[in-house]
Amino acid sequence: MVIDLKRCIGCYGCQLSCKAEHGTPPGVFFARVVKREFGTFPNTQLTFLPLLCFHCTDAACVEVCPTGASHYRQGGIVDIDATMCVGCRACIQACPYGARYYHDEQAAYFPGQGLTPYEQRKYATHTTGVVMKCNFCIDRVTSGLEPACVANCASRARVFGDLDDPHSEVSQLVRLRGGEQLQPELGTRPNVYYLPV
Repeated sequence: MVIDLKRCIGCYGCQLSCKAEHGTPPGVFFARVVKREFGTFPNTQLTFLPLLCFHCTDAACVEVCPTGASHYRQGGIVDIDATMCVGCRACIQACPYGARYYHDEQAAYFPGQGLTPYEQRKYATHTTGVVMKCNFCIDRVTSGLEPACVANCASRARVFGDLDDPHSEVSQLVRLRGGEQLQPELGTRPNVYYLPV
């Protein structure tokens, strides 16, 4: 995936569409947008930094998982098998990007009112006592669709594709616009690139 920081307007469309797609519990954001201000007054610039799981080539979370629940899927997507996860949370500690969440218990968005029909339908897909994270909307991708955050980006700041294909749009953007990984010094080799402002 490539995220163009010049095009991102901080609308939170990616965050909201991801939440709607996955029906994540309160406080769990597979995709999130962080505001960053650079410079010193009066010469400052506000930048929006969209964050998600970076699906690292050398993912620390996969290395530390004692059961193999955290694993690589075909195409390099890092995923979690909820049936194998024992909830030890070692992967949460190992992930340098804060992209994993422990799903302790079912929680309603409106406490005391019970779960809405939407929450009942979506929460049924989430197992408690396990870790959860972005999986690049693998169900959508295998159906030929883009991940929800890409499909619903109002400014088209996100592009999804095969980084291994030198002719793909994402590869060309990284090459031509100087795409950069977040914290490459960590050695995880993230597969999400940012195009500079």
